[in-house]
Amino acid sequence: MESGRVVGGGPRAVLRVVSLLLVVATGVVLIPVVARVPAGPRDRLIRWWCRTIVRAAGVRLRTTGAAPPTGGLLLVANHISWLDIPLLGAVRPARMLAKAEIRRWPLAGVLTASSGALFIERDRLRALPETVGRIARSLRDGGAVVVFPEGSTWCGRARGSFRRAAFQAALDADAAVQPVRLRYRCGGGALSTAPAFVGSDSLLTSVWRVVSTRDLVAEVRIGPVLPPGSAPDRRALARAAETATAHPATTHSTPAVDPHTRPARPNTEAPAHL
Repeated sequence: MESGRVVGGGPRAVLRVVSLLLVVATGVVLIPVVARVPAGPRDRLIRWWCRTIVRAAGVRLRTTGAAPPTGGLLLVANHISWLDIPLLGAVRPARMLAKAEIRRWPLAGVLTASSGALFIERDRLRALPETVGRIARSLRDGGAVVVFPEGSTWCGRARGSFRRAAFQAALDADAAVQPVRLRYRCGGGALSTAPAFVGSDSLLTSVWRVVSTRDLVAEVRIGPVLPPGSAPDRRALARAAETATAHPATTHSTPAVDPHTRPARPNTEAPAHL
C-alpha cells in the first residue's frame, strides 16, 4: 500500500496518534452517560464524536447527501479502512454488524461491543439465518444497522461484490436501504490507498500510515434511499445498492495500482462484515 505524502516529521504523526487515542478513550468512558441522553441530542453527540475521531487522525471530511434521521434503515457501503466505521457513524448512529474476533481487539473491541454491535461468527454458516433475523428485528424497531456487504476490506481502487444475505433483513423488515460510497483522496485529487486495511497489515500499521499521511481527504457520498418495495428480491436489492456505491475508478478485478506496489489482498484481520 502506498504511504502517500508524509507529514512533516514524526512528532506530528505521534501527536495525531495521541489525539486519536484520547478521543476514542473518552468516548468509551462516556458511553454510560451518553446512553441516558434523549435520542435526538444523543445522536448529534455521537455524530460529532465520530467526526472528531476522523479529524484527530489528520483526515479531512467531505460529505454529500444525508440519511433519514429516524426509522429502520440498513446502511451499506464499500469497505476500505477502519476509518469507514466512524465515517458511517457520522452519517447516522447505528448498530454495526461485525465479526466476532473484533471483541478481542484492544480498546476497539470494548468500544464496538459497548455500541451495541451485532457480532457474527463467519465460520458458522448455520448462524447466518439467526444473524439476518437479528438485523431485521433492529430494523423493525426503528433502528439503523451498518453492514459492509463486500465481506472484507479492499484497497479503494479495487472492490468486491456485495453479498446478498443482509439485504434479506431489509426485505423481511420492510425497511429502507441507504447506499453510501466511501473514497479516500490525497488533497482531493487522486484516489489514495494509504487508509486501506488490507493484506498483511496490522491495525497499528494501518493507523500509523493514516496519521503520517499528508492532505488525506475522506469523501462520503450518501446516495438516494432505496425504499421498501423498490426491488423484488435480495439479489436485485444488493445489485442496486452496489451500483449506487460504484464509481468509474473502482473495478471488481485488478486494481489500477502503481507498478512498483503489490496488489492489495483483502485483510483477514480487518473488520470484515456480512
